[in-house]
Amino acid sequence: MFKEFKTFIARGNVLDLAVAVIIGAAFSKIVTSLTEDVIMPVIGKIFGGLDFSGYFLRMGPVPANYTGSLTDYAALKKAGVPLLGYGEFITQAANFLIVAFIIFLLVRAVNKLMPKPEAPKAAEPADITLLREIRDELKARPRV
Repeated sequence: MFKEFKTFIARGNVLDLAVAVIIGAAFSKIVTSLTEDVIMPVIGKIFGGLDFSGYFLRMGPVPANYTGSLTDYAALKKAGVPLLGYGEFITQAANFLIVAFIIFLLVRAVNKLMPKPEAPKAAEPADITLLREIRDELKARPRV
């Protein structure tokens, strides 16, 4: 079983997948930063200073011993208050759209750079092949 596992891991596609996952994790952090630190603040500014991360609905009571702000999503969440954080969902949806668009652009660029494989030649019907062989045989015979 260990030998089979070693063979499986040594395949190129498994190693390629592992590299892709690692690069994808690093790329995800870059996109998250781009979304949260660059794009969402600009969108918020365009729409009058909105901070999407702070948009939420309280779904339950605030603990009696809670002393923080009732408008601080992170603090309320940490205190265990049930919240519906639709602002965070908007941010994550924007992250997804950005990643999907960038991957689309990458795949599109790679497809343009990669040579297109030649279409396989269609198989010749058997009767045509037979007629060609007869013709070639007749040409090869000496004329009398």
